[in-house]
Formats: sequence, structure tokens, C-alpha cells
Amino acid sequence: MSPTVQPPPADPRTRATSDGTAVTITGWRCTACHYPMTQQVTACMECRGEVEETTFATEGEVWASTCLRVRVPGHQPPFAVAYVVLDGGPRVLVHTGGDQPLAPGTRARVVAVSETGDLVAEPDGPVSAQEVAS
Repeated sequence: MSPTVQPPPADPRTRATSDGTAVTITGWRCTACHYPMTQQVTACMECRGEVEETTFATEGEVWASTCLRVRVPGHQPPFAVAYVVLDGGPRVLVHTGGDQPLAPGTRARVVAVSETGDLVAEPDGPVSAQEVAS
């Protein structure tokens, strides 16, 4: 009996496209409770209501950030990543450039989609020493 071939898992990353000048982040929002989601689902994860495809803002606030010092395929350590809560949207994982994590509360903007499909964000404006996480 031959083994069953499983299809590759769906890419769990946020769906985003870039035309070189602007990034569009696509997801779903519940039509009943307005909960934002990045994963494609058939019903809202909060209330089981209907969902519709939508786009989200590219700006938001850093929720958490860290520096990864382990090798991840396609990335040379050390590098910083952050979760950014998009304005009116979901929380997304972004690469922030360099190896200095951003402090929670720092405003950030998604500016690109990397060659490997990751979101890339920069601080929205100058970053003070207090806005760099220790």
C-alpha cells in the first residue's frame, strides 16, 4: 500500500501584495461583530458570523517585538520581528530591519513584502532611544 501524499499546508502568513510603491494587506472581517482576521475562514472565529474579504490599514502600533538569534530559513540572524496591531485591523507579524526590537506602543508602517513573502515594517517617524526595546 502506498503512502498517502498530503498537500502542503496553507501559508499561514498574512496575505499582502506590493506594487513597489504601496502595500495592500488583505484579510477578512466579520459582518456581525467586525472582528478582523488574516486567515481565510468560512465563519468568524469570535461569533461564528459571516465574513467578507477586506483590506486593512498598513499602519499600526507595535504590540511586542524581539530579536531572533537563531537561524530561520531565508533569514540571517540576528534580526528583529514585531507584532503590529494594524489600525482597525488584526495583529500581524512583521520584520523590522536590523536587530533592534521596537518598544511596545511604537507606531509602525508596513512598507514592503520581502522576496520570501514576509511583511516588512518601519517605525512611523523617528525612533527615540526610549522606543527601542531593552
